[in-house]
Amino acid sequence: MTDILISAKGLSAGYGAPVVTDVDFTVKGGEILVFIGPNGGGKSTLLRTLAGELKKLGGKVALCGADGDRLSPRERAKKLSVLLTDRPRTDRMTCREVAETGRYPYTGCFGLLSPEDKKAVDEAMELVGAAGLADRDFSAVSDGQRQRVMLARAICQEPEIMLLDEPTSYLDIHHKLIFLEVLQRLAAEKGVAVILSMHELELAAKIAGQILCIKNGRVFRAGTPGEVFTEPVLRELFDLPESLYRRYINV
Repeated sequence: MTDILISAKGLSAGYGAPVVTDVDFTVKGGEILVFIGPNGGGKSTLLRTLAGELKKLGGKVALCGADGDRLSPRERAKKLSVLLTDRPRTDRMTCREVAETGRYPYTGCFGLLSPEDKKAVDEAMELVGAAGLADRDFSAVSDGQRQRVMLARAICQEPEIMLLDEPTSYLDIHHKLIFLEVLQRLAAEKGVAVILSMHELELAAKIAGQILCIKNGRVFRAGTPGEVFTEPVLRELFDLPESLYRRYINV
């Protein structure tokens, strides 16, 4: 895939006042961009703005060649799926019913799923290892299990772009690796453009094609994992003294 599916130019985001400013990037189909940086730097705010949950404070966002501001919610939902840290309100919904909400952009006004919709849900649940959770109460399963169901919801939406905020936070190492393998397959086989934030630097180094470092509301550095994951960059990005870096960091 070579087409640019999501881009930002001079993007500023925040809650009334800017939290992160002057962000530029492009992501083509099949590429994975990872945001890294200290807590509070603006990664989540940036993702929420790209998702349309926050109104941007400046700059431009393009989705699949269209001005993001001109897309209706339904049009946006057909192009882009989102997995943020928030959890949906579920009143006695099963895990399968939560996953099925990913098909709502394609259903009619009554939200009835077609056989094709149900097949997409089944395949997504199976792909993330959540098929066995289908009939369980979503509010009664573990955080890690909920995260897998939410990923299934995002996948069955069949987006061209996926935005994920710290998606591996609640997962054990086994499911972290499965989760990241699924994202890589979606990018490689389906041509999905993936943007996610991560704290696990060693995993980010293995999954990312491009890294965007965000610190104090600015892009601190951008490049390939080989360009970014160096001692000088990481020590300055995270304010690490040499002794701590040498003892604990190995990317």
